[in-house]
Amino acid sequence: MSYISAFFYDRLLAPAEEACLKKWRHDLLRDISGDVFEIGAGTGSNLEFYPDTLRSLVLSEPDVHMRRQLEKKITSSKYNASVTSCTAENIEAEDESCDFVVTSLVCCSVGHLESVLLEVRRVLKPRGKLVFLEHVAAPQGTKRRRWQNLINPFWRKLAGNCHLNRETESAILNNGFEILEIKRESMRKAMPLVRPTIRGTAIKC
Repeated sequence: MSYISAFFYDRLLAPAEEACLKKWRHDLLRDISGDVFEIGAGTGSNLEFYPDTLRSLVLSEPDVHMRRQLEKKITSSKYNASVTSCTAENIEAEDESCDFVVTSLVCCSVGHLESVLLEVRRVLKPRGKLVFLEHVAAPQGTKRRRWQNLINPFWRKLAGNCHLNRETESAILNNGFEILEIKRESMRKAMPLVRPTIRGTAIKC
């Protein structure tokens, strides 16, 4: 992601954050505990919503421009958190070392989602949980899905490999997880083609 894109990222998301994302993040993260690893932490939008009782918090962000903003936020946060530059396909954590792995608006843009989910499964402890908040493909046959499919090749080039039509829910189910809770809702104040979202918790099978 370019410096300009990273600089404006928070500003572009600000309307959706105020309309719904902040509440969704709060509800998803308030009860997590133990050792937590967040993939693609970006500029640190989740930081203020993590409980202060975590044993450890590791935030990964491979993009250097995003990571600089994340590191600035950590210095003024209440957490003893650490930052790593590892990619989601190669998580820098030991096997079965994490109680929770968190993804937030990142599964859309990883290179190989199946590989990422297998890595998540590797680092989670037995019965560890994946907490996710992702924009996803609209239902098959809808007008929005047709537009997503049409625009996706161009959008990926402009938006850092972001896929408008990625079927993240089925990928989670097909790569060693059972979904315990899921909500499907429109991301208000966002661009129409990225409004379909899923959020919830999946457990390592």
